[in-house]
Amino acid sequence: MNYIKLLNAAFETFYFDDRLNPTHISLYMALFQEWNSCRFMDEFYVNRRELMRVAKIGSKSTYHRCITELHSWEYLSYFPSNNPYKGSKIKMSILGTSDEPATGQYNPILEQLAEQYYPRGVPLEGHHHPKNGQAVYQHRPIGGQALVSNTNNIKQENLIKQPKDCLAVIDFFEEKNFGKAEAEKFYQHYAERDWQTGDGEPIRDWRAVAINWMDRTELFESENKPKKKQPSQIKDNLRTTKSKDYGQPL
Repeated sequence: MNYIKLLNAAFETFYFDDRLNPTHISLYMALFQEWNSCRFMDEFYVNRRELMRVAKIGSKSTYHRCITELHSWEYLSYFPSNNPYKGSKIKMSILGTSDEPATGQYNPILEQLAEQYYPRGVPLEGHHHPKNGQAVYQHRPIGGQALVSNTNNIKQENLIKQPKDCLAVIDFFEEKNFGKAEAEKFYQHYAERDWQTGDGEPIRDWRAVAINWMDRTELFESENKPKKKQPSQIKDNLRTTKSKDYGQPL
């Protein structure tokens, strides 16, 4: 899959499509980056909260409207998930025309050249120089793989089934602007269940479950928020007179 050709084809399509606004493009680019991180798989799963943060979308209704419109305009195929523990499925469309197949890969020779292309005398970030006797650890792609970000691999490596303690949960909830009480409620709920889902399956990543917990909490609070009564614009609804003579007979 040629990253540059796909990106150029996307921008060319954006140019001629007057239906798009900046929010559509921002969301598409966030999805494109996630697609790139997943090595251009045919289908991949996404988390709404993370996408909204990357695309700088602050409203859930705006997010759902944009991704639904991108689906209807055939920029992608959107399969929403009703399972709070499983993200929605996305299948990106191949925009433009290309002579190479959609499942193509980079030339392995070009991959090797790209790996070696960095300023002379400057060690790569996260690598140890071989002259000091330490081993050089490099994330070299397997032959035939595309030169893409290893973000998806890092996500898989950083999965944590259970939090270290309740304080770790509180810190995570406070980072997401949630209070201590909600964090303790979450910790107690899953600690009593031995960190298993409702189906009895062990939790793979407690932080992903916590994010879904926060989403459901926000939804519940928004649906059950009492509506304030608007003050009347008429000062005297009954239009009664305040100067009365109670001495007059009825």
